[in-house]
Amino acid sequence: MESIYLCHQARLAEGCALGFDPHHEGRDTLLVLRWQGLLRAWLNSCPHLEVPMHYRKGRFLSADGQYIVCFAHGALFVPDTGLCVLGPCLGQSLHPQSLSVDEEGGVWLAV
Repeated sequence: MESIYLCHQARLAEGCALGFDPHHEGRDTLLVLRWQGLLRAWLNSCPHLEVPMHYRKGRFLSADGQYIVCFAHGALFVPDTGLCVLGPCLGQSLHPQSLSVDEEGGVWLAV
């Protein structure tokens, strides 16, 4: 299986979410989050209208840091499952992506 290097895991502090453009499309199509010690990755696409979730670079979390938020619709997603708990896509989920971390701490996206 092919993998794409994203960053060193030290860039992802607890409760931190970053956007990435792993396929060089000119926009962040992936968001990676460290939540409760685990790295999780989701497509940067709201299931409601398939639009990017952030309103500015690296801004994916609610003001209180408890949810991933779609700033286009105000939908809230649980960070560890991607399930929408408020908004127009209630009950739908973000699309998870597979990550791995190598022995040097590099974070890789499986493609």
